[in-house]
Order: sequence, then C-alpha cells, then structure tokens
Amino acid sequence: MLAASGARAVSLAHRSLWLDKPMTTVLTRELASTFAKLALAHLTREYPNKLTHSLAGPEDVRTPRQLHPIFYGSYDWHSCVHGYWMLLRLVTRFPDLPEAPAVKAVVDAHFTDANVAGELAYLSLPHNLGFERPYGWAWLLALAGHLHAMRGGDAARWSRTIAPMTDAFVERFEVFLPKASYPVRVGTHFNTAFALSLALDFARTTGRSKFAELIVDTAKRWYANDAACQAWEPGGDDFLSPSLVEAQLMQRALHAAEFERWLDRFLPRLREGEPATLFIPATVTDRSDGKIAHLDGLNLSRAWCQRSIAQALLPADVRRARLEDAAERHLQAALAHVAGDYMGEHWLATFALLALEAGSVP
Repeated sequence: MLAASGARAVSLAHRSLWLDKPMTTVLTRELASTFAKLALAHLTREYPNKLTHSLAGPEDVRTPRQLHPIFYGSYDWHSCVHGYWMLLRLVTRFPDLPEAPAVKAVVDAHFTDANVAGELAYLSLPHNLGFERPYGWAWLLALAGHLHAMRGGDAARWSRTIAPMTDAFVERFEVFLPKASYPVRVGTHFNTAFALSLALDFARTTGRSKFAELIVDTAKRWYANDAACQAWEPGGDDFLSPSLVEAQLMQRALHAAEFERWLDRFLPRLREGEPATLFIPATVTDRSDGKIAHLDGLNLSRAWCQRSIAQALLPADVRRARLEDAAERHLQAALAHVAGDYMGEHWLATFALLALEAGSVP
C-alpha cells in the first residue's frame, strides 16, 4: 500500500500534468492521453481500497485482489470496471494513442478465463446476489457493450472471455426489474435511471431486443407519469442529478414526439431556466473528502445529461441553447479537478469522457 504522502505525491504530479494544459470542452487526442495516463495509474492500484463486501464467515476475509482478480483496483469495484471502459473507449476513438500498447497489455493480463471464473465465484455466493446493484451491474454491461461494438481480434476475444459475467448481470437485471415496484431517485450509486440508461445502450448495441424492451417498459412504469419536477438538488454527496439523469433516460427510451411531450410535463419551465438549480454548477469545498468530491462528478454528469438532452431538441428550441450553455459552465467548473486528489482521480475522468463525448455526437 502506498503511504499517504506517496499517494498524494502521485496525485499532485497528475494535477500538475493536468493544469499545464488549457481547459477544453472538446475531446482531443491530447486530452484522451491524459485521461488514459490517469486510469493506467489507478486501474491496478490495489490500495487504498473501499470494499463493499458481505462476510458469511471467516473464509470471506481476503484481500481485494483475492476477492476480485480483475476489478481490484481504482479504490472500488465499480470504478475499476468503468476505468477499463474508459480506456477501451479512448483507444477506440484514438487508435494511435501513446498509451494504447499499455492498455492492451493490462486488459490482456486481467481478462482471462481464470480471472473471470474468480469474479463469478464471488458473484455467485448467495450473500453477494445484490453486489453492486444497480450501478456496478450497469457499468459492467457498458464495458461489455463497448467490447462488442469494437469488434476486431483483441476486442472479440476479450468480449468472449467476459461473456459469462455479461450474461450474469443481464440475468440479474431481468430478475430484479420486474419485482422492483419503485425507482430509486437518489443522486448516488443506487440511482435506477442512470443504471437503466447504460443498460439500454448495451441492450441495443448487442441486439438484445427482449432485454431492451424490459428496460423501456420499466422506465415507462417508473417515470412516465412524473410531472413538475422540483429538482431538490444537489444533495451533499450527489454525483448524479436525479432530475437530469431521469430525463436523459427517457430521451433514450421514448420516441422523439413522446419525449417532447414528457419533457414538457416533467420540466415545464425549462425554457425559462427553471428549476434554476439545474443550471448552477455545484460548489466543491474539500476534494480530499470522498463524499464532497462527488460534487465534481455531479457537475460532469450534469453536463453529460444537458448535452444529451439538448441534442434531442430542435436547434431553434430555446431549451437547447440553455442546456448547452449550462453544460459548458458545468464542464468548466469540474474539468480542472479531474486530477489532484485520489478521492476524485480514481473515477472522475470517466464522467468527463461521458460529457465530452456527448458534446461531439452529431
């Protein structure tokens, strides 16, 4: 385990590397390289580590890497999963990235049949059936979906290797969603709209039409009748906007005309910039505090949602310009802080990538 001073030195080095570059709200090759360096530095870093771990007996007392032979780094399981997603996304976008060989090497070393069997052994224990529900479930499917979309020799091999985990999480969603009477509307890992959004993208990318239908039906059951959203946010440890991530999901789940009608009911004063809180970046007072540091993620994920929703609106729609302007301000508030303290550094670049890519989709 790195000493606290050593860990801080690593983060400060990344911070310096980051601040030497002008802030941009467009994903460039240079920015992708910076994100890749950050992820490669924490993806296989086992400590510090925050386990979400249930013990059925003394035999369950093991190290993170013994418990999770693939996803043991990046402070927690789900951050490690989406760290791999981000790296593979970056090298897809920029195949000549200087870090591409290192990305291939780390994926090759970890995505093995033996390691997948180890992850599945953990997941299959009766007391772990709810492990990482729904956030980690969704990010594993996002990773699997991107591998499927990459095609190519290495990606196809990695996709086949993790297929048992992919199938396991699809099955868990299929069991869970029909019995979940209510959505979870918090701004943290338990938010169901965010999970459904990632899962829906996976289902459509991989051609799983029945799974996609289940997700759309669930989204409508949970959210179709929502109206006059008050947007009582942010909460003190939000990294997702309960309001905007719901709208972003419904934009994916509904046909264009349906979404227009739904959005008019859900955020009826969006044209006037109301609720105002959705347009004001959150203030972050202590980035060494893991919960308060979540608010940098809120600013990034809001920008992702704002850009995604804006692109579903007509160019002349005043809401589009308002959302695009708000996204720019949220990005400017957060991008400078993607590196600097490990509490944010182990995960924030993923959400920065979501927002930056949302701004580049035609």
